[in-house]
Amino acid sequence: MGKLVCVGLGPGDPDLMSVRAHRLVGAARHVAYFRKKGRMGQARRIVEGLLPDGVTEYPMDYPVTVEIPFTDPEYNRLLSEFYDDWAERLAMLCQGQDVIVLCEGDPFFYGSFMHLYTRLKDRIPVEVVPGITGMSGCWTATGAPITWGDDVLTVAMATLPEADLAARIAQTDALVVMKIGRNLPKLTRALQSAGKFGDAWIVTHGTMDNQTVRRLDEVTGEVPYFSIVVVHGQGRRP
Repeated sequence: MGKLVCVGLGPGDPDLMSVRAHRLVGAARHVAYFRKKGRMGQARRIVEGLLPDGVTEYPMDYPVTVEIPFTDPEYNRLLSEFYDDWAERLAMLCQGQDVIVLCEGDPFFYGSFMHLYTRLKDRIPVEVVPGITGMSGCWTATGAPITWGDDVLTVAMATLPEADLAARIAQTDALVVMKIGRNLPKLTRALQSAGKFGDAWIVTHGTMDNQTVRRLDEVTGEVPYFSIVVVHGQGRRP
């Protein structure tokens, strides 16, 4: 019996990968990674040029991403079948060999791997290598600390209902909002309602070559789904 090893690759810049993650990627013989069908996939892009010759790759193509609302029961059914199927495939692949699963950011922080982990952790040996989160890379890119002193940090998804977003934004000192994309107008209204729109920054492609960092009130038009909005805390300081 081999084992399944999920490697957290960090926020995007390969130089921000841990030494352990880099060592595992460089010695991998079997590598699986999530991607949107027809795309390279962010995790695979991070390790471009780092995988050894002869490695066998297993792209795990999502059956659905934004084609239907995640509130649609069909969305959950399709993804459930997808994770069930890949759990079985990976369990079979791990018979006698190790398999590396690539994951951007940290695997246990909103990572897709969690859904495989819960299906496999009691069946085969599973190891998880933590990584720097995408949000950490993004708030560092703004050039200012995200929290001070006793600041409370809230991490919210822009997919939440607008009223819930506004309430959570109003109740926190520092803020990270993920999964932006088409949810930007809703998030903008929620930030305005909470009186924090003027303090918000948006980072796209954090730590990567095409990174952009802008004040949110300067943004017009659409932004990528994996953009991150931050509002810095202003708490106690010596």
